[in-house]
Amino acid sequence: MSISVSTAGSGTSSSAPVAVLAGRVLLSILFIIAGYSKLTAIGGTAGWFASIGLPMPTVTTVVVGLVELLGGLAILVGFKTRIAAIVLAVFTLAATAAAHLDFSQAGNALMLQKNLAITGGFLLLAVLGAGSLSIDGRRG
Repeated sequence: MSISVSTAGSGTSSSAPVAVLAGRVLLSILFIIAGYSKLTAIGGTAGWFASIGLPMPTVTTVVVGLVELLGGLAILVGFKTRIAAIVLAVFTLAATAAAHLDFSQAGNALMLQKNLAITGGFLLLAVLGAGSLSIDGRRG
């Protein structure tokens, strides 16, 4: 599939809404699955959170799970997308700082890079919005 982008006018073509939708779907999948997983395995996640020194690990698990699940769903359907994108960008940076800066642990350098890229995607959504194929686009 080829996506063309015009350099005139608004800088987008008729395929831009589909590309924005695809980006939202791809960004949201990770958070929906992670949030659901945390909320259905609270004990295990809370144990890991406790092991890395997070306070009130059970409460933290529920809050993190809800942020991921609800934020991911908001991005998926394009509801209050700019707000959800900012929340998830800040959340992703905070999660990175809390759990992925110990480079003696295997995989943390890759997790840092992945999370920075995801944050970049959320910042783009925060600036550009959800596009016309979204709840926000239908309401606007």
